[in-house]
Amino acid sequence: MTFTEQSAEHDATDASCGCRHDSSRATPDAEVAETARERVNRRWNEVLQETRVAQTGVQILFGFLLSVAFTPLFRELGTLDRGIYVTTVVLGASATGSLIAPVSIHRFLSGQRMKDEVVEAAGRLMMCGIVLLALTIGCTLLLILRFVVPGVLAEILATGVMLWFALCWYILPLTLRRRAERRSRTRGA
Repeated sequence: MTFTEQSAEHDATDASCGCRHDSSRATPDAEVAETARERVNRRWNEVLQETRVAQTGVQILFGFLLSVAFTPLFRELGTLDRGIYVTTVVLGASATGSLIAPVSIHRFLSGQRMKDEVVEAAGRLMMCGIVLLALTIGCTLLLILRFVVPGVLAEILATGVMLWFALCWYILPLTLRRRAERRSRTRGA
């Protein structure tokens, strides 16, 4: 399924649950009257808002990670913990790149009448960035907990948090989407 198809499903889901991202539209019927151009502009604005939220978090976390290597305690890290640190920094840099990329793409392609393609690429990069952000947070947590908590408890706690992220960030939205699709099929039948 392409991002454009997912966007259409997202819009249908929003309409079926009565959600509106633009407060100027008072009824779900107004969404039907939305032109293709209005829709792509709305989708772009949504991507920008989502990017702002995610970018802030990943940039703060990445800045923290970069500073860790310059602390006196960093020299005390064992080989495994240094490996976790390097992996975490690379994941954080990759997440930062993915979450900032939509801005660069927009800047390079602005005025080229490619907004549909820009929105699709930005959406894919956002999803990639969110996955990388979750992994960065999980690795950061693991690194910190291995330093603070004795034994295997650090791995158990980090795994538990990653499962929570998977539930909140991926499973719940997909479950809600499937539920809305079933409702719309039932209404259409």
